[in-house]
Amino acid sequence: MALTAGLGACAAWGYHAAPGLTAALPALRRRFGVRDRVDGRRVAITFDDGPHPRATPAVLAILAERGVRATFFLVAEQAQRDPALVREIAAAGHRVALHGLRHRNLLRVGRRATRNDLSRGSALLEDIVGTAIEHYRPPYGVLNRTAVATARERGWGVWLWRRWGRDWEAGATAASVTRLLTDHLAPGDVLLLHDSDAYAAPASWRATVGALPRVLDAVAARGLEPVPLP
Repeated sequence: MALTAGLGACAAWGYHAAPGLTAALPALRRRFGVRDRVDGRRVAITFDDGPHPRATPAVLAILAERGVRATFFLVAEQAQRDPALVREIAAAGHRVALHGLRHRNLLRVGRRATRNDLSRGSALLEDIVGTAIEHYRPPYGVLNRTAVATARERGWGVWLWRRWGRDWEAGATAASVTRLLTDHLAPGDVLLLHDSDAYAAPASWRATVGALPRVLDAVAARGLEPVPLP
């Protein structure tokens, strides 16, 4: 009996956790409705983990200078600390998207807690900006079945990425971030950067800010258009 119960629990967990494989296996993403590409000769610029009182304004200044709009996947617990900065992101024409109420690996979160995280997080962001959330990306890019179902019910697009700069690491530099994002850059790629060090190595955002102009230069040099998510 105990063995049967244990096997049942393992099967239930496996069902709940299965979408988490999409982080490492892009071939599975379409099966779970996860998107990671945009149409045409465009490249989507996205940022996770903000807002941050120093990093986000620096990123916004570069984007404004270049006339580029991006998508910001915000953590609602960070947005609560600086709602004016969230409104600044939206006022500049960028997309405000959900990265969760808190920054947690959803493979460690149950069904009820997952639904609560997404519901409360989206409500907080929508209250700040006054518009509905349309896009969602899970922390660490790791989904569970409840997150997928909740996003589908809400009509959100679930987004991962095609290229990342690993700009959260202690050893990241502007050069390393640029190289990882732009080597073999292709039309349709979704690029992942971070405008915060709240869940990363201290001051890692400086590498992001240093890399961003170079990344935008590389995008332009390849005749691609940098865009927010559709």
